[in-house]
Amino acid sequence: MKLTAGTLLFFLGSYLVQAQTVTTFEGIDATQVTHPEFDVDPNGAVGTKQFMEWTNVYYQAYDKVTFAPLWSLPQMGTLPFKNNSVSNCVHTGGDGIITFDHLALRWIIAVRATLASGSYYYCVAISNTDDLSASSLSWYTYEFPLNPVLGVNSQGNTYFPDWPKFGTWADAYYVSFDLNDVNRGYEEIGIVVCALDRTHMLTGSTPNPMQCFNDPAPIPRNGSLYLKHSLIPADVEGLVPPPAGRDEFLVSIENPPNDGHSTTSSAINLWDFHVDWVTPANSTFTNSSLSVPSYAPGCYNLKYPVSTYCIPEASSKATYNWVDSVGDRLMPRLAYRNFGNYESFLVSHTVRAGTTQQTGIRWYELRGAGTPSIYQSGTVSPDKTLFRFMPSIAQDRAGNAAVGYNVSSGATHPGIRTAWWNLSKSFAPTERVIFKGTGDEENSFHWGDYSSMTVDPVDDCTFWYVTQYFAQNETGKQVNWNTRIAHFKLSSCH
Repeated sequence: MKLTAGTLLFFLGSYLVQAQTVTTFEGIDATQVTHPEFDVDPNGAVGTKQFMEWTNVYYQAYDKVTFAPLWSLPQMGTLPFKNNSVSNCVHTGGDGIITFDHLALRWIIAVRATLASGSYYYCVAISNTDDLSASSLSWYTYEFPLNPVLGVNSQGNTYFPDWPKFGTWADAYYVSFDLNDVNRGYEEIGIVVCALDRTHMLTGSTPNPMQCFNDPAPIPRNGSLYLKHSLIPADVEGLVPPPAGRDEFLVSIENPPNDGHSTTSSAINLWDFHVDWVTPANSTFTNSSLSVPSYAPGCYNLKYPVSTYCIPEASSKATYNWVDSVGDRLMPRLAYRNFGNYESFLVSHTVRAGTTQQTGIRWYELRGAGTPSIYQSGTVSPDKTLFRFMPSIAQDRAGNAAVGYNVSSGATHPGIRTAWWNLSKSFAPTERVIFKGTGDEENSFHWGDYSSMTVDPVDDCTFWYVTQYFAQNETGKQVNWNTRIAHFKLSSCH
């Protein structure tokens, strides 16, 4: 049978999907960077020879065998742009993304830049090799001005391009932005999605102008709370590209109506981006709704829907500090895999797990050769105590899914876990502890913003996951977060 949103069965699955050794090692931590921030934005990707990680606003790479860092200290996110004299990208504004383009075997660093003048740019660096330790390593760098596509509010201020998410596809790179009103507490009032000219960018050539669409259209000067924000572009996993001419798809949440009493939703959004580089006027961007089992977004607050802070820590009763579940949106990645006889898209998010505030991980698989639709879904919540949040999901070439996430409770320091199952055989998920945290974030509600699960492009089986935790309590004005990188392989993937 297909798992449904109400499926809470949890047992040790068939030996066919049992993991081999889960190996973890330390990633970037706050002591290694010059100006650590509370908002960490940990993410990364696995390539042919290294795992590369980003935290706000630095990156580091680690050898896949020895786990040794490639550089003595994490590198500033501005470095590739400074080295190439890309002047508008020397002051990155956070929300950086590390991606490995499986189809081209190249590394990508993508980050928003915020200038003192109030101008915004999207900055993309593409490596000339898959080996970050190669003496010949260099970066093709690009700056894309964003102000022309962001719109302005009634005060004349440009909307802030928040939470950019990046996806690799055969015909383009795709990036999505939330439009936040700086005069209304950075409330989301819409979105912009752009296609970047991947073909020319991979060769260091001058790309065609980016093609962008927005919703609402036109962008309002007095926008209201936008319920389907934070789009996640499909990102190719494995070495099989999408079928020729295949459109890019993106997904986003459909939050409950902001009416003061609704707390649940039964839909998510699907977005179809068709890009035509020869005749841009033929490009299209369309939205449709997908029905899903009913859910309440994690930590949903009727009075202030964008306030999703309800994750307790062991110190919460004493400090009154709960951390952010970021439950008002779907979480990256929308992992795409072409199996030949079918195509599969996976995405996950944080939802309320029962009648209490406890949160769990909802996941969806979309399939379909034309417009994809919901094929199956489920919720990972095997107990009544732990809060599970900040997920990222992927699948290997054998159809095994793995989702990584943080866990916490009033009696448990925030830690890291994963669950895995086979999507075709419908085995119930098996949960595994990746790392136990030993400290709380007592002085800030910020937690992660997102994490990353990716699959090794060499064996197309090994999962790699990165997220944050605390080794000791963070108090006062301290910033002392840690990140942990884990990898594991399921025995049924050969």
